[in-house]
Amino acid sequence: MASMKITSAEFLTSSPDLQGCPPAQLPEFAFIGRSNVGKSSLINMLTGKKDLAKVSGTPGKTRLLNFFPINRKWMLVDLPGYGFAKVAKQSSDEFNAAVSDYLENREGLVLSFALIDARIPPQDIDLRFLTWATAAELPVAVIFTKTEKLSASALGRAMSAFAEARQGLAIAEPVAEFATSAKTSAGRKEVLNFIASQLAQ
Repeated sequence: MASMKITSAEFLTSSPDLQGCPPAQLPEFAFIGRSNVGKSSLINMLTGKKDLAKVSGTPGKTRLLNFFPINRKWMLVDLPGYGFAKVAKQSSDEFNAAVSDYLENREGLVLSFALIDARIPPQDIDLRFLTWATAAELPVAVIFTKTEKLSASALGRAMSAFAEARQGLAIAEPVAEFATSAKTSAGRKEVLNFIASQLAQ
């Protein structure tokens, strides 16, 4: 199986919408999840850079599409969390128009990673996003976060509960599933090697 070492990871630019995105010169992998799912911590863990993505105590701080070239070979795209906290209802929907526009129309986007908090039951907001992605025929891999707080059996139950909820709503089966922890680096090798295998296709 392909393996990957991170030799460079840097911030390139932010964009409020698809039109402002940089030219799609590298294959892109997008990361999305509800506010407070641990996305910034996961991105920092994957890249081995403690402050590449800004970690905030206030959920919903990421409002822009943020681009990070990795190894000068692929682009990690940090998308705004769906369900912004403390934002007017009309602008918070499940996720904003710029995100859906990017996911549906961005040339160079290989797939999206949807982040799911493994510690809590399946959330309606996550299932609504995945239902939308299924209808849009978008490939999605699922990353379960914060697994360091769960035993192996509890993690298995959480993943099974998510699978049951997904099947009950006819949500497409994820391209892949990963169990990760930003604190212990669990799942880092598996996620990066999966990206490497996608790049090799």
